[in-house]
Amino acid sequence: MTAQGVITVLLFIAMGATLLVLALGIANLFLKGTDNPERSNKLMRMRIGFQALALALFAILLLLKR
Repeated sequence: MTAQGVITVLLFIAMGATLLVLALGIANLFLKGTDNPERSNKLMRMRIGFQALALALFAILLLLKR
C-alpha cells in the first residue's frame, strides 16, 4: 500500500472517530447526572482533536497528490 493509501485510510478513521464522539456528545446531552458538564467538555475536546487530526491528514494528502 502506498503512502497516499495509508493516509487515506487514517483520514477515514479520523473522520469516523469524529462522528462517533459527536454522536456520544449529543447522546450525553440527554443523559441525567451530576457529571454531565465534565463529560460534555471532555467529549468536545476529543471531537476537536479528531477534527484537527482529520484536517491535518487531509492537508498532507492534498500535498502528496500534487
